[in-house]
Amino acid sequence: MTRVAFIAGTYQPERCGVAHYTARLRAALDKLDVESAVLTSEAAAEEINDAAVKGVVQNWQLAALLPLLQAVHHSRADLLHIQHAAGTYGFKRSIFLLPLLLRISGWRRPIVVTVHEYGWWEWQPPGFPSWLVEALKQLGQRRGWWDREDGFLLTVSNALITTNSASEEVIRARLPERANRLYRIPIGANVEVAATNSDLARQRLRQTCDWSSDTTVIAFFGFLHPVKGIETLLAAFKQVLGVQPQARLLFVGGVESLALRGEAATHYWHKLQALITELELINKVHLSGHLPTALASQYLAGADLGVLPFNTGVTLKSGSLLTLLAHGLPVVATRHNPPEPELTDQFVVQLVTPRQVHELAIALIKLLADPVERSRLSVSGRIFARQFNWSYIAQHHLDVYRAVLSYPSSSKA
Repeated sequence: MTRVAFIAGTYQPERCGVAHYTARLRAALDKLDVESAVLTSEAAAEEINDAAVKGVVQNWQLAALLPLLQAVHHSRADLLHIQHAAGTYGFKRSIFLLPLLLRISGWRRPIVVTVHEYGWWEWQPPGFPSWLVEALKQLGQRRGWWDREDGFLLTVSNALITTNSASEEVIRARLPERANRLYRIPIGANVEVAATNSDLARQRLRQTCDWSSDTTVIAFFGFLHPVKGIETLLAAFKQVLGVQPQARLLFVGGVESLALRGEAATHYWHKLQALITELELINKVHLSGHLPTALASQYLAGADLGVLPFNTGVTLKSGSLLTLLAHGLPVVATRHNPPEPELTDQFVVQLVTPRQVHELAIALIKLLADPVERSRLSVSGRIFARQFNWSYIAQHHLDVYRAVLSYPSSSKA
């Protein structure tokens, strides 16, 4: 049996997409006889009823490195797998030093890093001239000592995993010598498709929302955050009603998450409610709040159309997109820059420009009036989503683990 120690900035799957991904990955790996433990913050571990989830640090400041090093050495793991997204570590940089310190302290087993986000932020230490910081970044990256964004996290690891083409392309450009250790493994859908009767799901959804049986439901799925383009969607939906008065808008998902919490989450929830009232959309828009996964699946099974109007565009690292496609919903989504090749080439999603209210409204109106195109998108979306199943994802990870475990010396990255 292979034993893996995961490091996760947080491990609250109901409130964090990366944590949810890690939990799903662990469950799928368990079926392949891969045992895993999670090393995370004490606060995160306290909320999880899982003996394999261990709180080993209070936060991700520099002081966390010593207990983290000790926890890794005591883990008895065959390899270490770091799940990295800057926000999950509170944008603290100490994790960038961990691979180097592990090697110095005698850790000779493989280190694998999954890069969930890359190419959009960098460390700018205060008190240092910007020209000097830039010169050091370029020098280290050119020689393969460190990279300008994630320090030693990528250069001292044995394998890098990306979840999307955009991150992969930037890493290849910055660290070409790492290309032979770089793997792309897509994420999976956030919610599995529950076994349900579609006619019954449609009926129950409309009863729950107090809508008539002939309404056409447009569904948004995921956390309700300011970056998700929800204000654009509400304004666009107001225009849709002028042409398709039987349409209704469903938001499946809550506001509270690690990215938006406490008073900020409450404030945004009230802001959306106020906007719905201002646009005279009461009784035509339903906000479900957070739902258990099985119930969320039933809601989506009862909808007719999916929409994701993200402000920065949609990519294949969106579990929300994959969930909508897996449920057979024809989807209108915003175009990412640069475009996601798989989405643009295979025509499984109708793409529109981000933040453009009228363009989004027109796309929704046309698709609502075109059952043939909706059917085509539904079928092609389901087929497309099959490649993002968790069994495949887990097997691909196991292949990577076996590859790094077979290296002559794991200490040589």
